[in-house]
Amino acid sequence: MIAAGVRSALGSLWYVSDAGTLALMAKFYEQLQTAPIKAEAVRQAQLALIRGEVRMEGGELVISAERRYALPPELARLADRDFSHPYYWSGFTLIGNPW
Repeated sequence: MIAAGVRSALGSLWYVSDAGTLALMAKFYEQLQTAPIKAEAVRQAQLALIRGEVRMEGGELVISAERRYALPPELARLADRDFSHPYYWSGFTLIGNPW
């Protein structure tokens, strides 16, 4: 990370599911458009998962009422699910500069 010149990175502290990571990262990048700092974007994305606002439904990733994305085939065949359980969102942390 340092050698590449990156000021911050979002990573997991342990193994996390691919579907949960996709859900969190999609919401994180959406939040990053309006959040004043990256740490707040992570927090808002985690809260959205806790509240069940981000979910897999009918082969799509639902990010908000207006945003749905088709899932890749290996994830589309999974059952519908929400990501409110801490397993999906609690392992992520922002390292480096939070701004």
